[in-house]
Amino acid sequence: MVDRTQVVDGWSGYWRIAGMWIRASMTYRVSFWLLTASAFVIGALDFIGIWILFHTIDSMGGFTLREVGFLYGATGLGLAFADMFVGRIERLGQMIRMGDLDTMMVRPVPLLAQVCSNEFALRRLSRILLCVLVLAWASAYVEWSPLRVLVAVGMVVGGAAIYCSIFIVLACIQFWTADGVEFANAFTYGGNTITQYPLAIFPGEVLKALTFVVPLAFVNWYPALFILGRDDPFSMPEWFSFLTLLIGALMLWITTLVWRFGVRHYRSTGS
Repeated sequence: MVDRTQVVDGWSGYWRIAGMWIRASMTYRVSFWLLTASAFVIGALDFIGIWILFHTIDSMGGFTLREVGFLYGATGLGLAFADMFVGRIERLGQMIRMGDLDTMMVRPVPLLAQVCSNEFALRRLSRILLCVLVLAWASAYVEWSPLRVLVAVGMVVGGAAIYCSIFIVLACIQFWTADGVEFANAFTYGGNTITQYPLAIFPGEVLKALTFVVPLAFVNWYPALFILGRDDPFSMPEWFSFLTLLIGALMLWITTLVWRFGVRHYRSTGS
């Protein structure tokens, strides 16, 4: 079981450190807003590429531009939240080599909170804003019901939890390897690239891998099918659409175990 006191201390420490980095970034406001705007534009160009593609095709795997936009916004939002709050953990190997992790371990703040909040970048809000705008545009013609709203909320919260878990679990590999950033990126950013398109365009084996191995299909694909009123082209169980929040909670629990195992077996580099 997770100690409630540890959770409270962790969040308190996290926001104190994050607040310090936010204040530091706002010291140079012009630079901050330029970086934020450029990040928004770069992200927007990604979706504009999909929009241009739809000028040559009517649908993608049977999905319209708005439906693809919904998939894009949903998976992008989950990744954006995870990247903002825990993304810095992908530099765990660098922290180990530089000796920064040893310094963090003697501080009276939970280690995970320190690692994830290190160099907190508020400018990553631009990616969240972009995905919210795309998702809002794509949802304009959805026939909303109370159940669909609940599924959508679970999709966003659970999707962020799934991405957070993947970030942390794969970062733990760096307790034993010199560097695993690129390997982790293949699952986080690479997984986001795959899931922003309808999984109907990929072989069934891809869907199975994203369901039972790395459960990224629960981030947007399954809940989107229910929200958009679409039939599953792979005939997977309909109740998969309601599991995103549960899968996210389960993965966070597994992540806690993996992180503790990694910390227990950590050996200082002596840097």
